[in-house]
Amino acid sequence: MSSDLTEDDLEFLRRPLYGFLTVAATPLPPQPRPVWFEVTADGDVQLFTAPDALKVRRLGEDPRASIVIAAPVGERERWVSVAGDATIEPDGAHDLLRRLAERYWDLDDAGRADDLAGMLGEDWVRLVIHPTKVARYVMP
Repeated sequence: MSSDLTEDDLEFLRRPLYGFLTVAATPLPPQPRPVWFEVTADGDVQLFTAPDALKVRRLGEDPRASIVIAAPVGERERWVSVAGDATIEPDGAHDLLRRLAERYWDLDDAGRADDLAGMLGEDWVRLVIHPTKVARYVMP
């Protein structure tokens, strides 16, 4: 286990896979949520969310978060887990949303383009996880 993503990790994480985000500060067992994500040039993991989302409130109480990304069914078993403190950033969420929509959706589809336009009219913040622990598994 380390705090750095390897080149193999980065190649895997550049794919349009879902990440499962978990935040700390809760009296219940963790409740992972599927999210779109992007790895930054600095090796942080970022995503967008509504500023009034429960995860934002919980991160305000306890900044610890983790995200697990797994290969889809039909591929050899593989996953990467990133854990660390998360910051809530008020800027850059719309640009991130545009990039992720291009990565995850076919924006030539008029319905998806309309979905994106509607989302861009809403308020968003960026959550940025700064890795302190990275774990991985790749089936040999």
